[in-house]
Amino acid sequence: GVSSIAPALPRIAETLGVSAGQVGLLVTAFTLPGVILTTFAGILADRYGRLRVLLPGLILFAIAGTACVFTTSFSAMIALRVVQGIGASAIGSINVTLIGDLFVDRQRTAAMGLNAAVLSIGTAAYPAIGGALAMVVWSAPFALALFALPVAVLAVRRLQAAPKGHKARLSDYFGDIWGIVRRREVVALFFASTAIFVLLYGAYITFLPFLMSGRFQSTPLGIGILMAGQSLATAVTSANLGRLVAWIGETMVMRFGFVLFAVALALIPLAPNVWILVLPGILLGASFATTIPVVQVLLTAVAPVDRRGAVMSLNGTVLRLGQTLGPPVMAVVYRVAGIDAVFYVGAVFALFLAALMALTVRPGSGPNR
Repeated sequence: GVSSIAPALPRIAETLGVSAGQVGLLVTAFTLPGVILTTFAGILADRYGRLRVLLPGLILFAIAGTACVFTTSFSAMIALRVVQGIGASAIGSINVTLIGDLFVDRQRTAAMGLNAAVLSIGTAAYPAIGGALAMVVWSAPFALALFALPVAVLAVRRLQAAPKGHKARLSDYFGDIWGIVRRREVVALFFASTAIFVLLYGAYITFLPFLMSGRFQSTPLGIGILMAGQSLATAVTSANLGRLVAWIGETMVMRFGFVLFAVALALIPLAPNVWILVLPGILLGASFATTIPVVQVLLTAVAPVDRRGAVMSLNGTVLRLGQTLGPPVMAVVYRVAGIDAVFYVGAVFALFLAALMALTVRPGSGPNR
């Protein structure tokens, strides 16, 4: 939904005659529906079953995303991205909800790490593929959304063991959800999800391509390859998340991840050439792998299976809020203080998050052993 078109953003802006700030709306339009609809999708998944919500989302994602290939109107593309975002609203949150359903304790941590690794392999490939496609036809990266259709077929065949739904009394259901989400550590974890994606989508995904294009004259393909390196670092770290957590625990891994975020973002404006940007890319990959999967593990542990869809979809909602707020918030920083300030402000924010997690999410907040 985002990583495949990120390297093409400068070319899309040039072709459609819009500014760097305006083209960021292609990210915001995609993520905004999830802010509104992801929680609703999770409630439906709890009550009517995971697949009944997941499959329509995959199909809508594929159709609306591919339709972007065939328009040259920026306003029409924004509208299609909104529709595609509606389809995407349930996909990510139901994915991690299913992991919570099917695994427990340390197996759940390992599975969540492997899920992040697989996600990162995809996002490693998509920037490079999207950048290469944009070199041929600027709109071609949008066609990659068609891959959601074979995923839908696999879901039908392989996920029949998913929970079918539990229709408890609504008053009991929402009362239990409220009791979970008002806990201090849960509020802090929701805020962490928002913040991670403000940093990732605002500073890194939206503005790194413009820094590389303007300062180093990088091509879309070159931007995509560098961003793929970040995703590969995420994949390697995520695949070993179970070992890291077994060594120092979920909360320490998460705090360390936010410190890495700060270091990586602070290094980006200091790079004297494009090759040095590989180092902060690797550090960002490791930081993402040690933050968001751990947040997801800690949240799945606090919710029973018949309430888990709502809790994880609420996390998906605040996560998408971060995706949505990231580009416009960092665009304000960019307009006021320049592109370097985008990354320095992000670094300071990441250090604040490390301190906040140390104060609010204590060892023992995670799964019961």
